[in-house]
Amino acid sequence: MDDDSYELHCETPSVEDYRRLRELSGLSPKSLEAAEKGLPNTIHAAIVRHNGATVAMGRIVGDDGCFYQIVDIAVDPEHQGKGLGKRIVSNLVDHIQARAPEGAYCSLIADGPARYLYEKFGFEPVTPESIGMALRVDRD
Repeated sequence: MDDDSYELHCETPSVEDYRRLRELSGLSPKSLEAAEKGLPNTIHAAIVRHNGATVAMGRIVGDDGCFYQIVDIAVDPEHQGKGLGKRIVSNLVDHIQARAPEGAYCSLIADGPARYLYEKFGFEPVTPESIGMALRVDRD
């Protein structure tokens, strides 16, 4: 992120930016209700602004003691390849390293080649001992 027009801020993205960046980057869309309920529960977040517009984000959720999960790493495709995701993850990991108590557990779900980014920060696959699982709520 050598370009001075990219600025990192430690703040939770707005509901609008959150929903937009998730969709633009290929993450599953979130409803307005889900975003409004979930975002206030963020432990720590980082966003990147370019010329005033939010173009990247990431958050930490959890109980702020025993368990943390890194979620919502998203970069607008027009700004990918500039190290923005790496800068966001670095900020989130630094926050956990500085604040989490001894023995805290931090997890994430790595989609596709994103695993190579997360490995740079010490994340390791948990298989075969464990496997990531998910349950999606579908009201339709």
